[in-house]
Amino acid sequence: MSVVSEFRRTTGKRGAAGTARGVTGRGEGKVAAVFLAPWFLGLFLITIGPMVMSLYLSFTEYRLLKPPTWIGLENYTRMFEDPRLLNSLKVTFTYVLTAVPLQLIVALGLAMLLDRGLRGLSFYRSVFYLPSLLGGSVAVAILWRQVFGAEGLVNAFLALFGVQGKGWVSDPDTALWTLVALHVWTFGAPMIIFLAGLRQIPEMYYEAASIDGAGKVRQFRSITIPLLTPIIFFNLVLQVIGAFQSFTQAFVVSGGTGGPADSTMFYTLYLYQKGFTALQMGYASAMAWLLVLIVAAMTALNFLASKYWVFYGDD
Repeated sequence: MSVVSEFRRTTGKRGAAGTARGVTGRGEGKVAAVFLAPWFLGLFLITIGPMVMSLYLSFTEYRLLKPPTWIGLENYTRMFEDPRLLNSLKVTFTYVLTAVPLQLIVALGLAMLLDRGLRGLSFYRSVFYLPSLLGGSVAVAILWRQVFGAEGLVNAFLALFGVQGKGWVSDPDTALWTLVALHVWTFGAPMIIFLAGLRQIPEMYYEAASIDGAGKVRQFRSITIPLLTPIIFFNLVLQVIGAFQSFTQAFVVSGGTGGPADSTMFYTLYLYQKGFTALQMGYASAMAWLLVLIVAAMTALNFLASKYWVFYGDD
């Protein structure tokens, strides 16, 4: 057999094997496309489609019962002249800027307590995580309204010390702070993440610091906080985004009115009122896109600021 004929025979076998692999690859690609089709269908019909439609409606006058009418930027300019919308932004920012830091402080404190190696750790971890699962539910919001009512548990506790309570959820000065307390109470999710981060800090750092004479407070400031900053940043971003979208608590506690005196009028609650009570869907769509921009801006601000206080292992 000549060298030329042997080369042709070998090349032919490789070509046949490559063709077989190509056919198999195309077959696997078709199977993958079939399995991914429902996901892509849901992505376009349930997510992208409604988003594009709401963006279009934000430039229209649409009251649900009549076809939308194009009005350009009128909905957006109208928002800056709406005193209730501006008040809802004030209430929402107050809620976010107070509830999120307090929640993270409580979550970190409890995570450090659980990190000390308590007996029955898995039980306590499950119990503390439970409020995060229930905190956004209607049932807990109703319970919260009863707890802070005129005859609720809070006033019953204060009565033991001779303090005269009041209707905390019916007072404009305190109604929002009951919702802040409810948000702080749902510390379970960030607590679990903090606990996982604490478990990743090598114990030898604390041992070396103890040998050098550093106390617990100094160790917390110089070791725990710097090494935990990526986890703090992660929790901060998630909780800020979630706090801006809070709705159920304010809706249930205020009976859907945002009262008393609009003190619990979250931005999402006012958006709901405009869209599904007043049927001003075009205006509500513009409000929704403003919320998207606000959340995006706050997230971008957190990422920009993280360069100055978040420390990673390669820094």
